[in-house]
Amino acid sequence: MENQYIEDDESLILLCEQLSKASILTIDTEFVRTRTLYPRLGLLQVCDGDVVALIDPIFIKDLSPFWSLLTDSNIEKVLHACSEDLEVFLTQANCRPVNLIDSQIMMSFLGHGLSLGYAAMVKHYLDIELDKSDSRTDWTKRPLTKSQIEYAGADVEYLYIIFPMLKNELMKTPWFEAAQQDTALMIERKFTPIDDSQLYLNVKMSWRLNVKQLNSLKFLTQWRYQQARKRDLPISFVAKDQTIIGVAQTLPKNVGVMAAIEGVDVLDVRHKGKAMLAVLKQAEQVDEEQYPSKIKRLDEHPGYKQTFKKVKTFIANIAKENNQQIENFASKKQINQFLTWHYQLNLQTVDAGKIDVLRDWRLSIFGEQLLAQAKSNFSQI
Repeated sequence: MENQYIEDDESLILLCEQLSKASILTIDTEFVRTRTLYPRLGLLQVCDGDVVALIDPIFIKDLSPFWSLLTDSNIEKVLHACSEDLEVFLTQANCRPVNLIDSQIMMSFLGHGLSLGYAAMVKHYLDIELDKSDSRTDWTKRPLTKSQIEYAGADVEYLYIIFPMLKNELMKTPWFEAAQQDTALMIERKFTPIDDSQLYLNVKMSWRLNVKQLNSLKFLTQWRYQQARKRDLPISFVAKDQTIIGVAQTLPKNVGVMAAIEGVDVLDVRHKGKAMLAVLKQAEQVDEEQYPSKIKRLDEHPGYKQTFKKVKTFIANIAKENNQQIENFASKKQINQFLTWHYQLNLQTVDAGKIDVLRDWRLSIFGEQLLAQAKSNFSQI
């Protein structure tokens, strides 16, 4: 295949005109994300079977010709383990890809586990050992080395060679559409806007707080996320979880008291103590009627452990009947999502169509049965 390094807008336009005629594109990204909230794009890789192109976003100012390829429904796009790539597409251009499938998900339905790495897939299909020494590198620095360029190109070149074999193998099973739907579900999750008013529910130990403390935690988590977005910093760089949970629990009136709270990070207090006190004052203005409800822990719900075991066994048996591992059918998190919805804990108002095990291919294979059993409180499982 021809190799191209694209570092100006005119070359990108010409390249994308060629790529727009392809039926399949394999794509990858290289980025840096060590001290930022958002990934800093360092390189885009794409292959159409004739050319392996590396697109340099450091020099190219308008990447819209490439983003247009992602939204072209006539082109099948293939990425491997694309969760973080999707974040790049979202944060760089709010570009939601269509007709995309994740080869890692495809491999999982063929019995290779949920998180088979790209190098392992290449070894499985092509018996080639990839050099991964450049995987941890600063992709925003220029110039790129020869080995970096070779590493980046291999990520899409071999994927293009493998994909027809992988697709053909999966098409011989009933699971190709399921892989498509699970990829679409991942995209949906990534492109669903974050509701910062609900972030407090994700803080460890938040269930220990009373409603007044939870109200303060809600304000603190919103403030922290907004600060992280504004300054493009990792969430923990603004304030760590143990800091905001300690501050919300103690509700200090001054920085000195805040610094003495057990578990609170001293640097958080030094740099953000006064800001957090201001947030607490804002929280105090809220009427008690508007406080969040006390968090109910799923694992403390009566009979949870027995019910979880029943549901897991039920799904595992159906997965086995279909020659699949239970991990492909439902993770622990997905079972807990279903049970939280079923028990209506923590004001869960989402409809059944938003519950993973009650949608797409899972609904017809076991979700409808599971829903029927839930109405009898799982007594028949």
